[in-house]
Amino acid sequence: MGTFLSKDFVDTHLHVFEAGVSSGVAPRYVPSYDAPLRDWLVLAGRAGVSRGVLVQPSFLGTDNTRLLNELHTHPDMLRGVAVVCPDVAQAELQVMHDAGVRGVRLNLAGASHDLQPWHQSPRFWDSLQAFGWHLELHTDAGALPAVLGQVPQGICVVLDHMGKPQGASLHDPSFRAALRRSERSPLFVKLSGPYRLQGLDAAELTRLWLQAIGPDRLLWGSDWPWTNHEGEADYAALLGGVEDALGEASAFKTLRDSALELYDFDLPAACSAREHAEAGSKKS
Repeated sequence: MGTFLSKDFVDTHLHVFEAGVSSGVAPRYVPSYDAPLRDWLVLAGRAGVSRGVLVQPSFLGTDNTRLLNELHTHPDMLRGVAVVCPDVAQAELQVMHDAGVRGVRLNLAGASHDLQPWHQSPRFWDSLQAFGWHLELHTDAGALPAVLGQVPQGICVVLDHMGKPQGASLHDPSFRAALRRSERSPLFVKLSGPYRLQGLDAAELTRLWLQAIGPDRLLWGSDWPWTNHEGEADYAALLGGVEDALGEASAFKTLRDSALELYDFDLPAACSAREHAEAGSKKS
């Protein structure tokens, strides 16, 4: 399609990190390469994406230092989703909020899906609502219904990687659980990670989610730099695939409007990613 270039699109899922750096918590995978923001800026600028949401990668644990530093450097263009402990202090959350964090991620893939530790610290849920943050969930395929049942009502939820259902059908348990939840509490779905869907067709899932919850509750994320799947993705192709699957009218809402509101971006439009990339190249 390619008709929306320079229209303030938002990439709601990208990571930045240094080669070989981890939190020390036995990570499943630690990339051996750097993923600096300047590399994303180049790709995003070429694709007409002007803003991004940094998501804390699992191998950095609760050390959000790099994420917060990037947010401070680009307050107009970036927002963040952090990883924290259940007993995180209110003061620490306030610092994150002031920097541009707007959500907390629970990466449960390959780990326990029991949220009991979070329920032992009820002030965590109160803090999410007080700051207007969302809870971002990454689960194993098919595990979403059990996890959603543990999240208190009223908490805004964002589902990573299309919710990772086991089947491409509105009758799949993950779809049904998400739809039930969306009737009572705000719920968004990220159209991201097609290579993480265990062979399901991403375009078909995109159309099903569009039918189920509408374009205003869909988000797009590149998942750059595609950790553990680096050779299976292309930035422009991922964006183009979502545009094609949604259709022109819905794509504009999903790729821009819903993300601008959820992540509390300032308006009018931010400086484009292309302009940031060009400014960086001139300094270097």
